[in-house]
Amino acid sequence: MQPDPVRIAEVGAWIATGLGAGMWIWMFVKERDPIRRVRLNDCGVVLIFSAILTRVVIDGSPLDPIDWALLILSPLFIAAALWRLARTQGMGR
Repeated sequence: MQPDPVRIAEVGAWIATGLGAGMWIWMFVKERDPIRRVRLNDCGVVLIFSAILTRVVIDGSPLDPIDWALLILSPLFIAAALWRLARTQGMGR
């Protein structure tokens, strides 16, 4: 039996969403160091928005205005979070 790439991408997107949400919850509940909080938030943003992009791309239906907004804004949020992760690398230790 051949694995379905679309199904693998969908499951991976949901796993990334769960991990990103877990990072946000950990940031709000447990983490006290401000730099680590920012880094957890940024990692969560990257995971969640990339998962949203994946789900929008693999969905076969026509795109509505919300999907178009996500397609335009998600890469901007991901780039900003990755830039901030690069800037805070090595801090908060």
